Parts: sequence; structure tokens; C-alpha cells
Amino acid sequence: MTTAAVLRAPHDLPLLLDGPSRALLAAVAADPDAPLAVALVGPGGHGKSTLLRELARAYEAAGARVLPVGPDTASLDPDGVLLVDDAQALDGARLRELRALVDTRRCRVVAAYRPWPRPAGLAELADALGRNGRSLPLCPFTRQQTAALLTRVPGLPAQPALADFVQAQTGGVPRDVDRLVRALRDLAAAAPDGPLRLEVPEAVVLGYGPDLAGLDPDVRQLLLAVAGGVPLPADLLGVLLRRSPDAVDELSDRARAAGLLGPEDRLAPVVRRAVAALSPAAQRGEVWQRLTELQLARGGPLLPLVRSLRGAGVTGGCPAGAAEAAAEEALPDEPGLAAELFAVAAAAGRPVTGRQARAVALAGDLGSALRLADRLVAVADADPADRAEAAAVAATALVHCGHLGRAVELYRWSGTASSAAFAEIGAVGVGQPVAPAAPPDGPPTLLASAALLMARGTRESLTAPAAALSTFVQASALLEPAGRAVLLPDSPAALAALVALGGGELDIGERVLERAVAHRVGGHLLARRHRLLLAWILMVRGRTAAAAEALAAAGGGPMELRDLLFATALEVGIARRESDLPALRRRWERAVEVIVRHAVDLFTLLPLGEFAVAAARLGDLDRLNPYLSEARLLLDRLGNPALWAAPLHWSGLHAAILAEEAETADAHVAALARMAERSRYAAVVSAAAGCWVEVLRGVVDRERVEAAARGLHGAGLCWDAARLAGQAAIRTADRRAMTALLDCARMLQGRSAGPAGGGPGRGAAAEAVGGADEGRLSGREQEVAELVLAGLTYKQIGDRLFISAKTVEHHVARMRARLNCASRGELLARLRAIVPDRGAGGPGRG
Repeated sequence: MTTAAVLRAPHDLPLLLDGPSRALLAAVAADPDAPLAVALVGPGGHGKSTLLRELARAYEAAGARVLPVGPDTASLDPDGVLLVDDAQALDGARLRELRALVDTRRCRVVAAYRPWPRPAGLAELADALGRNGRSLPLCPFTRQQTAALLTRVPGLPAQPALADFVQAQTGGVPRDVDRLVRALRDLAAAAPDGPLRLEVPEAVVLGYGPDLAGLDPDVRQLLLAVAGGVPLPADLLGVLLRRSPDAVDELSDRARAAGLLGPEDRLAPVVRRAVAALSPAAQRGEVWQRLTELQLARGGPLLPLVRSLRGAGVTGGCPAGAAEAAAEEALPDEPGLAAELFAVAAAAGRPVTGRQARAVALAGDLGSALRLADRLVAVADADPADRAEAAAVAATALVHCGHLGRAVELYRWSGTASSAAFAEIGAVGVGQPVAPAAPPDGPPTLLASAALLMARGTRESLTAPAAALSTFVQASALLEPAGRAVLLPDSPAALAALVALGGGELDIGERVLERAVAHRVGGHLLARRHRLLLAWILMVRGRTAAAAEALAAAGGGPMELRDLLFATALEVGIARRESDLPALRRRWERAVEVIVRHAVDLFTLLPLGEFAVAAARLGDLDRLNPYLSEARLLLDRLGNPALWAAPLHWSGLHAAILAEEAETADAHVAALARMAERSRYAAVVSAAAGCWVEVLRGVVDRERVEAAARGLHGAGLCWDAARLAGQAAIRTADRRAMTALLDCARMLQGRSAGPAGGGPGRGAAAEAVGGADEGRLSGREQEVAELVLAGLTYKQIGDRLFISAKTVEHHVARMRARLNCASRGELLARLRAIVPDRGAGGPGRG
């Protein structure tokens, strides 16, 4: 349909008529005296009465006498306009009389009727109307028609999703669209300042009361059965309603004729809700309970039906077996709903199962999952399989809560194939590796296969980092089809990212995490972990602003302890790299609390290293030393694997430098040198560590520093790379070497080196300065000015630009003299007027 006409229905609500209906009205308006024979055919609620009303108005406006024909009409005037509504309700004599008039081809007759029932007299009248005129079927609105209607409703806000919502709720049935649009318009009038909530108001549901009250009880039973949401074959529907197939077909015809049962014998959502809410509770409970029993007996799907029970608030009457079966169906995609349905089954007499604890854990409520699982493990006469699953659930919850050692015991006790693999991973994580045991007998599911690969990758990480990374990536790909349906202590993608961070393969780590996020591997429980590790990679690369944004996106709501540990370390690491000492101090106390609560394990050494540098920066390293000692003992028990030990020694080196502990710094340099042959990453940081210590002692070998800095950059440590080159630049007495090292630092930080004497960004920045002051500030002075205006201290500015605080002070003094400013306040005001606002893209933002 390409054309439509908008007419005014009662209460000023526009009503959309399709092209044929509009053409009929136009023909009547053009020649009201012409003979007319039209059959309007459509179920209840499809606009037959409305169109008859508009025809009556058109004829009356032309001076014609309109005669509404009904069962009580005394006689038919062949010279008048005969408008018949609900012709299927007329008796045979009146139908024959109408047919005779139509056959004269001189009358004006419009008869509207439903497709059922079709008595013989109506069939003959329909045939006569078709031969002497035309039949006009009335159909539901299309989505385009509904959207056009909504644009013409006064007081209804224009919201892109509104048309889709109305169409989806009503199926386009004009009566239902009318009711819903009126109610939404009233909601919009009641709250004119806020967005319109796309929900079905209670008044709309109550409006179906008269429609349902006029139905036979058998038809209402049919509608209740369909409202269950389960596809019902004819034989099942017959058994449910205790009717023959022919009788069921007749009931369906009657429901369709009433405009309540839609295509493919489905109910529009608004009608379905009305049927469930307005049917007598006893009748509804009886039909749905019988339906659940039938579905359970035949092994059919139960989730749609139980969802309907839940939506109507009657899950309390759902049989325990049906609730449990529906929970199993919901578990892969809707663990929260599955947990609720398992609880319904338990309340109805079913024993608590390990599956219920698993559902609660997948839904993200680890505290409740741990309590359920712990109680089930303690029940000696419970089903062994349930106890094993409960033990695995409890172990998984403990890992997320920072108790890896206790989790290992539970995984071993559980004894399943995946639990045995997770126990092995946990044992390595707490520094107690054991020989890999033969996996227990069991089906080679995706989870079991991936868990075995994860265990193998964990073993390989101690001796062959490259092989470990490949194994974890393979395990992650294996779990992608399972998505959020698997309960994991840690995901292979997260372990791959840790290995990538410890091996300088940040691109691989980032890609495997992004795939895990896209496939929702591990569900709600691991979604935040994947995002936190992506933020960590951004931070290591020096992209602190992007890392802060990613951290904010990963937050929201309470965190499990392991996630909180990484999130807090990210806050601390970003503040340190931004030289934001007040923020670092604020976050440090929270960090100490998290450190105290979380046990040290292999997979949380990265945050521990970050905390060590921050503690040294704040002069509080003594509080962290017990945990660092525990970490070193753990690594000793594992043979000091380079993949896990090198990053901790690299962080320890910087902590020692900040704490001015020269002997400790030398010990870290020596430890990294011993690992250099076992790992490319260890070789890179070993070379950089030696350079860094020499630079701090005043020995600057430009070529060696540049090589070490580029090595760090190649391993993904972009911020460290730029800082090494910058530190060397401000400590060399050779001006040529200083210039080259500063250019190297800027390049590694992500900014190209500028022309000699101009500083980085000189051209763009100078061009942006307007007025008489153009060109008065050098490129370096503009960078300093921007950071001064941002409120940074001279020390912070120096850290950003790889110059000393004294040099920053000299730049500020020169700017005051050049701009002829008598005070600092005057200088700041002048700088605000002439320095462009580069926002987050300012110098040093990385």
C-alpha cells in the first residue's frame, strides 16, 4: 500500500484507512446516488464498524437517507442506503431479503460481517455482493501504517521505537492499536517532561474485559491454552480441551472471528496478557497446569509456558517438575530466570540441586551460590552428582572471591573432568604444582576439552610461554560457541591476556579478549574481567585516557574481589602514569584494603607489581613488603618462571628506584638478566633495566638507551619506553644526545618529533594561536602553557614532557617576561586567551 487517508475517529484520535477503503469513501462522495454493493469482511476489531460510520457520514452529508440494518429492523427501504453491521447475526429471512435487493443492482447496500460463522443465507448474500459489486477484506495495519498514524496523534511524543512497540504489541489490529495509542497518549500527557515509557498500561488490559466476557467458556479455554506460549499441535490441544479435532477447529475459528487469535493461531502480546490477567484464576490455573503436565509427559518445551505463568504471577501453582525442566531450558541464555525457576521447583518439593547453585552463580550472585553449594556438599545422602557439581560451583565462587587455595581442594573433591583440570590450574596458581593426573571418565564436552587445554597452557606457561599463549587462545576459541552458558573460575581468554602481557604479545591478548567479549564467554561472571584486562593493556601502552574510559565502562555495581583487585590497580596505575599524586593518595588506602583481603596467587601478580610502584612513590612500601615476599616465595616454588617473574621484577625495579634502594634495584636487574635467555620479554626488560639503573647513576649511552627504549615499545610497554628515553635525556650533559633522546621519547609516546629548535607540534600549535600574540610562544612553551592551565604542578609537567621541574620553571619565567605579565594571575589570564584548548589531545596525554 502506498497511499492512506487519515480520518477522525471518536475522541479525536486519527484512524488510518487503507487505499481500498479510502477509494470507497471517495466514490461515495463523488456520486452518492450510484448503486453500491460492497461486502466488508474482517474479524472483530478490524474497523468494519468504523468504516460503516464514515460511509454513513458521507451519505448523510449528501442528503441520502441511511438505514442501519439489524435483527430488529422492521423493513428495508430499497431507496435508502442500507448499512449492515455484523451481518452474520441476521436471520435467514433477512439475509434472503438483502440478497434479493442486491440482485436488483439498483440498491445501495454495504454489509459487514465476520469470517465466522457463515450460515447459508450469509454465504448467498456474500456471493450476490461479489457478483454485483465487490468484496473488501479488512486487514491489520502494516508497520508503516501504524507509524503514519502515530505521527498524527496530538500529544504523543515522537520516539523512534514507538511504532515498533505498538506494532509488536498489537499485531496491527486496529482495535488494539486504538486502545494502546489512547493509553500511551494519556501517559504522555501525565508526564510531559520525560520520555514516554514503552509499556502496556493496565487500563489497556482491562479494556479487553467486555471482549472476553462475550466469549463462550470453551473459546476462553482455548485462548488460555494458546496464551501459555507453547506451540500446540492439534492432537495435544484436543487432549487439553477434551474436544475432538473438528470441535477444536471450530473454537479456533470463533476466536479468530473475534479478532483475538491472530495468524498462525498466536495471540498478540497485549491480548495474551489480557487473557492471562482477566481469566478467572481457577480456570487459568487448571488449563495451564494441565498443559504443563502434558508437555512434561511428552518431553515438549516448557520454558515459554512457565514464562507465561511467571508473567501472570501464578508460578506458585506450577508443578515442580515443570519448573525444573523450564529452568534447565533457561540456564544457557537466562541464568537469572533459571535460578528463579529452580527456586520455584525447590519450594514445590524438589530438592536443591547443583544445577540451581550453578544457575545462581552464572547470574552473578556468588554469595548465594556459595551458600547453596556449601549446604549441598555437606548433605551426605544427597545425590553424588549433585554434590560434585555443587563442589565445583563453590570452588568457582571462591576463585572469584580471591581464595584460590581453598578452591583447589573443592575442585579435587568434585572429581569431574573439568574440575580436575581447574584444580591443576589452581595448584600452579598457589605455587603447588603437581603432575597432571589422568582426566576422569566423562563426556568430552566443550567445557571439559577447554579445561584440559587451560591446564596444559598453565603448565606450559612455566617453561614455554609461546606454546602457552597458543594453547590458551585455542581453548578460548573452543568455548566461544558455549558463550555465557559455561561457569568458569577464569576464562582461557583472560589467561591468554595475562600470558600476552607477560610475554610482550599485547596485540594477541587484545584480540582474544575482544572475541571473548563478543561471544560473552563465561557470561556475566567474566564479562567485567575481560573488560578490565582490555583496560590494563591500554594502560601499559600508555593510553591512560582510553584506559580510564574502559575502566569506567567495566565498572558499575559491586565487584567480586578479584575484579576489584584489578580495577583498583588500574586506578592506581593510571593516576601514577598521569602524575596525579592527589588521586594516587586517595586510591592507595582503598588499594591496601583490597590487598589485605585477596590472597597472593600467580594470576594476580600484575596488580601486586603495580601496587609496589605506587607504594614506593608514596613512601609506603613497608606495608606491601609481606605480600611481595609471599609472591617471591610462590615464584621460587615454581622455579621462577620468566613469564610470571619478569613483570614482577620489572615493577620491583621501579619501586626500588623510587624508594632509593640501590641494592634492591641491582638485585632486580640481576634477576632479569638471569631470565633473559628464557623469554624474549625478559630479554627486553633486562636490557632496559640495566640501562635505567645506569641512567640514574649519570651514565647515558644514547644508542644503548634508544635500543632499550625501542625494545620496550616493541613489547608493548610504550609508557615505560618513552619514560626511559625521557629520563636519559634530562640526565645527559651532551646536548645533541639530549635532543635525540627527547625526540625518541616523543616518538615512542605517540607524538612525532618536531623540527629542530621548535619542539613537537610547533607548527600546529603556533598556527592555532591568534591575534597579535601569534608566534610569541615556542612549541615547547605552548606545551608547558597548556599543562599549567590544566592545573599540573611543575613536577607533573616535567614528568609529562620528560624535562626537569626546574626547566619547567624557567619556561614559565620566560613566558611571563615575553608576554609582559607582572604576576602569575596575569600570566594565567593571558595564556587562557592565546593558548588553544586542545583538551584530551594536549601534550603528554599519550
